[in-house]
Amino acid sequence: MAAVPTDSGSRPAAGARFFCTAGRGLEPFLMREVRARLAATQVEYISGKVFFTTCSDLNMLKKLKSAERLFLLIKKQFPLNVSSVSKGKILSEIQRLINDDPESWLNAISTWKNLLELDAKKDKLFQRAANPPKRKVEENEIINAKKLKTKQLQVLQESGECSLEKQTEEETQEQGDFLTEREKSQEAFQNDVVKVADAKNQKNLTFRVSCRCSGAIAKTFTAQEVGRITGIALMKQFGWKADLRNPNLEIFIHLNDIYSVVGIPVFRIPLASRAYIKTAGLRSTIAWALASLAEIQAGAFVLDPMCGLGTILLEAAKEWPTCHCLQKVSMLLFLTFHLGKSLS
Repeated sequence: MAAVPTDSGSRPAAGARFFCTAGRGLEPFLMREVRARLAATQVEYISGKVFFTTCSDLNMLKKLKSAERLFLLIKKQFPLNVSSVSKGKILSEIQRLINDDPESWLNAISTWKNLLELDAKKDKLFQRAANPPKRKVEENEIINAKKLKTKQLQVLQESGECSLEKQTEEETQEQGDFLTEREKSQEAFQNDVVKVADAKNQKNLTFRVSCRCSGAIAKTFTAQEVGRITGIALMKQFGWKADLRNPNLEIFIHLNDIYSVVGIPVFRIPLASRAYIKTAGLRSTIAWALASLAEIQAGAFVLDPMCGLGTILLEAAKEWPTCHCLQKVSMLLFLTFHLGKSLS
């Protein structure tokens, strides 16, 4: 049963509150997935959206397969009353989404910053863990090269040829310079990661508002008008700056006759966009849902007689790497079975 929209001014005691958009009919799949994959609690849905609370980090959130996009929830409440009020009162109702409960906005922004900072720290630790072995290998190579050159130098000194000494010193200096430049580039990369996290900590955030309106509200205001009204209210309330091209923060608002939802997109690229699917075919979320219905076990053979571009098999192979996904063989088995059945 669909959940009734409620006022979300209060934050959950543990974890952050998120919502995902989903294709019509995929809400049950997404609800099961967030419970199983993220150990989510307070899971509920309204048409096209699933709301849940979880303590998972960004790496775990990226693994959701049945969701279209992921948002950090700021506010969810009943729809705006637009049936018997003037346009000015509706405008005031839109502004109240920001002005009535600024704490919910600040809490959501703080959670959003923490997620980004944690992800940046993990990337930095990964870089630190990956770089030292490379430096040690390079240092060992330089030491071995020095030893070899020293031996050669001793032999040449005995024969009276000292011209190679300068060449050896120059080569050693070049290798040392190469190591220094490499260390500097690695430090610069780590500093860039820190700067990205620090940029999100500034009070003067840049933002833009993306709106989606349907139902009665769409007959009174366009999405652009709602975005402009919301943007002005945010600038007055928090002092943020609008930037439509490259903002630090994006605000998503969906207003219709059933609910009013405000959130922050967690990722710029939708979760439904799979890097391993090169050719567009069946929607990736639908393909994953169909594969999950098969209840694939470890070591199982997955056959798709009408595989087309093989999107279902790709999702199955990615989600269950221990299974065996067949395309051409499955078609051959399918034809053999039906031809044999018709002949008999």
